[in-house]
Amino acid sequence: MIGQDSIDVRFFAPPADLAPCFTTFYRLEVDLPPGEVLEDWLQPEWANLRFFAENAPTAEMPDGERVEGARFQATGPSSCPTHFTLGRTRMWGVGLFPLGWARFIGEDASAQANTVVDGERSPLFARFAPLCGKLCTRAYSDEEQFAFLTAFFRKLADPPRDQKRIQRVHEVMVDPHLLQVEEFARKCGLSKRTLERVCARHFGFSPRLLLRRQRLMRSLAAYMLEPEASWSAVLDRHYHDQSHFVHEFHAFMRCSPSEYAAKPHPVMSAFMAERKRVWGSPAQTLDDPQ
Repeated sequence: MIGQDSIDVRFFAPPADLAPCFTTFYRLEVDLPPGEVLEDWLQPEWANLRFFAENAPTAEMPDGERVEGARFQATGPSSCPTHFTLGRTRMWGVGLFPLGWARFIGEDASAQANTVVDGERSPLFARFAPLCGKLCTRAYSDEEQFAFLTAFFRKLADPPRDQKRIQRVHEVMVDPHLLQVEEFARKCGLSKRTLERVCARHFGFSPRLLLRRQRLMRSLAAYMLEPEASWSAVLDRHYHDQSHFVHEFHAFMRCSPSEYAAKPHPVMSAFMAERKRVWGSPAQTLDDPQ
């Protein structure tokens, strides 16, 4: 059992001019004896960039795609869990909203969905490799490294031409009352075909899958934030019944709710606890626009 004092996480809210592009910046410290590792399963999330000072982890997708020993790991938007093992290290993470993907990467997000790569070897993510010199080390303070991050991204790229449309789609998507793709398109002021194109290119998935993913994440986030809660107490209003939820949970998390609850979640639990302490319980999911 990994003690809570072995994991320290600190969130840094993006400055106002960059906030629409990032879920958050975060620094994670894992303090374990030499040779000891922990394991956890990342939940579905937007694209992430992770930089490790030492003991780079092993990360694996359900289809068997695996990255090991890379000090800079990058993931595309995901609709499945990422299993990882991690030893003593210091890590910086950068979560990219769809607008951040559009601004700083600009390629088709659906082509990178559910992938994990060595960022320094990937043509798509190599533009972020200069950050390794500042983040893959313990030579700087949290504040200095955060300053490097914000300065780097401010200089990297201007906002995309489609910024307002992407932000509108994101704002509508996280509405907990939203259920149908037709309503999704209407509230965005787009045709269904245009909404499909925008979602695939910048969000990585179809509108229907995004709504299903959002519904699952509302329930999963509520469960993780209240460790004593039962699954039945946190089900999203749009699940028809318990069996509907179990089916959807398995489709995204590749296991049953009870199997997931029985697994160790030392890092995810630390993230949730700190997120709740800093920002309070989110009304939707952990990746909603601030």
